[in-house]
Amino acid sequence: MTGTRPDRWTWLDLRLVPVAAAVWLVTLAAVAVPPVVPAAVAAAAVLAGLIVSRRRHRAGALVVLAVLAAVATAAGVAAVRGAARAASPLAGAAGERSVTVLLEVDGDPRRVGSAAAPRLVLDATVTAVDDDRRTVHLSAAVVVFAPEDGWADVVPGQRLRARVAVTAAPASDGVVARLSARGPPEPVGEAPWVQRLAGGLRDGLSGSAARVLDAPDAGLLPGLVVGDTREMDPVLTEDFRLAGLSHLTAVSGANVAIVLAGVLAPLRRRAVDRRVQALVALVALAGFVVLARPTASVVRAAAMGGVGLLALASGRSRVAVPALAAAVTVLLLLDPRLARDAGFALSVTATAAMVLLSPGWSRALQRRRWPGVLADAVAVAAAAGVATAPLVAGLSGLVSPVSLPANLLAAPAVAPATVLGLLAALVGAVVPPAGDVLVWVAGWPVRWLVAVARTAAALPDGATGWPAGTRGALLLTAVVLVAGLVLCRYRRLRALALAVLLGLVVLGWPLRQVTGGWPPAGAVIVACDVGQGDALVVPTGPGEGLLVDAGPEVGPVDRCLDGLGIDTLPLVLLSHLDADHAGGLAGALAGRAVGTVATGTLSPADDRRPALDRLAARSGARRETLVPGDVRTVGGATLEVLAPPPEIATAAAEPNDLSLVVRLTHRGLRVLLTGDLGAAAEARVLDRGVDLRADVLKVPHHGSGDADPAFLAATGARVALVSVGADNPYGHPAPSLLSVLSRSGMRVHRTDQQGDLAVVGDDGGWGVAGRGPSP
Repeated sequence: MTGTRPDRWTWLDLRLVPVAAAVWLVTLAAVAVPPVVPAAVAAAAVLAGLIVSRRRHRAGALVVLAVLAAVATAAGVAAVRGAARAASPLAGAAGERSVTVLLEVDGDPRRVGSAAAPRLVLDATVTAVDDDRRTVHLSAAVVVFAPEDGWADVVPGQRLRARVAVTAAPASDGVVARLSARGPPEPVGEAPWVQRLAGGLRDGLSGSAARVLDAPDAGLLPGLVVGDTREMDPVLTEDFRLAGLSHLTAVSGANVAIVLAGVLAPLRRRAVDRRVQALVALVALAGFVVLARPTASVVRAAAMGGVGLLALASGRSRVAVPALAAAVTVLLLLDPRLARDAGFALSVTATAAMVLLSPGWSRALQRRRWPGVLADAVAVAAAAGVATAPLVAGLSGLVSPVSLPANLLAAPAVAPATVLGLLAALVGAVVPPAGDVLVWVAGWPVRWLVAVARTAAALPDGATGWPAGTRGALLLTAVVLVAGLVLCRYRRLRALALAVLLGLVVLGWPLRQVTGGWPPAGAVIVACDVGQGDALVVPTGPGEGLLVDAGPEVGPVDRCLDGLGIDTLPLVLLSHLDADHAGGLAGALAGRAVGTVATGTLSPADDRRPALDRLAARSGARRETLVPGDVRTVGGATLEVLAPPPEIATAAAEPNDLSLVVRLTHRGLRVLLTGDLGAAAEARVLDRGVDLRADVLKVPHHGSGDADPAFLAATGARVALVSVGADNPYGHPAPSLLSVLSRSGMRVHRTDQQGDLAVVGDDGGWGVAGRGPSP
């Protein structure tokens, strides 16, 4: 494709794009069908190719042949992988009590859950399975779920022996099985020296940042430089997400570009031979990939950079689109899991947009007398933002209007922080004090990034809800395309569109903030809409409140507390430590004065207690364990602890059955809070003769059907609050449970239908108000 302007000639080669698209589509579809289907598709593509090859003199025949070859290759690879997966001895071990495996770690452990209830997940390849009868050697990709003990410090390439439970994995996971480890692994030899060196550099940078910088800057710098987000503050992570800056901590093309530019610039100034330039840059690129770990976005960017270096060495002009298409094709054939990887899709989409859209947009701005640097920055940020917005909306259910200005403000700080951080990692390994000095200097641009993210995330309506999933992505794509076409076709509408936008910002946005009507005056308790989890707030005074549970994620509970004006938490109760109740605790505690963090008696086998204690200590809070008979009063609210008795907190006890059960009395109204009790645990509470009477019942376990009708009836409640996520996979609230509540005379209110719920009034007259469901 060619085009001309008086001062510029451009050439765009799109011939490899259909090939990459065909490989991606076939790889995506292959996981949903048996291996025989892609085998048949591969055979059909070969046959079609033979027919087309006889007419290769016709226009477009070569492109069609290339696409058919891509389809045949991708389908053939999928068929072979599917057959091997089905025949794997590890797949046959699924469901057995436990087996011993020898595995090789493929990537860094990643924390899941929360700071209060952490678990690790890592990718690995199993090389042997011992089921106590025989040892079978194989090569099977797996995902491992493990505790922190013994697993937190493993590095890629390390070989381990572990006792695990094996669970079958759906084909869409791209792995043979899921493994669950209960205890620490046994190392088998040492990790490769290259990985040990890279791990030492990463740890050195993280340690230097912790010594020199304050939190959360110390956790952000390693994430920005090498993608090491282990110590990144979860609340800052949420701020980056809301501000549209999450890509800065997912090492990708921008980091690779900075590294290559830093290596090539001095060589070009000295007119070094281009082949030497390419070789030196290739070595630097390989080293950076090892240091940053070969995640999807790093591998994609490195592959594209490698193609570009090949073009440099050969003397040909570097063409970005063929490089990107070639990188996508090769990577998908080598690792089909990338086809379903959200980060990979976002990275490819952003890069394509910057290549295809940003140059034209930049030239258009420069024709309107914008400075070149500013025009380039705006064009790149706008192109990447517009192209990835539908994917981001579909994945997160958010549209971030502040993303473009936030990225523009952040852009000047990214390169200095990255370069200084890389130098600090390298220099600090040899001369630690010099590394600390470089980290201190890097701290200044890092602080700017933190300030930008926090300010953007704190703006009301800065991140707007949007339907998640495929429907939301397609809807926003249609909106963007229609708006773009209309504004390009009808120039007179541009002024009108700008006027409408300014009107919304200048008039509509402030009006929305002052007419929200939330929180309602006289709130007794508020059930926050945090998705599939619990978070309940009891306002006890100006800026003060009790918190019972914190939901699954840091963002929703933080926003709920902000909306209620709560900046002091004298008491935080956690009914138990499962992620849907404790996952957002860091978000609730961050930036607030906290008095006590309390739980009921925990099982001695619960390995999440130390992490909770550390989180409470970092927040300046005391830790306390409550038992039946304990009473706590904050402001005008009184809490009576009803369960669990300490004697049932055995090593074999289920966390749900040890849920803290309390009765809140506030403004003369009684609210029974029940955690995630199941029917058997509810019956035991009832058998102990506990007085359960209340006006309002927080329904146990998000409306699970595992409920004791006698327990529910014993409360005598008139209103039932169900804290539950929309479209959750568990079928909560269960129809059978809703029928029981109705027969008991309770009116049901649900967060998935009504959003935040507030019980308002006092014993003289009260009701329930809903804020409205989140989009």
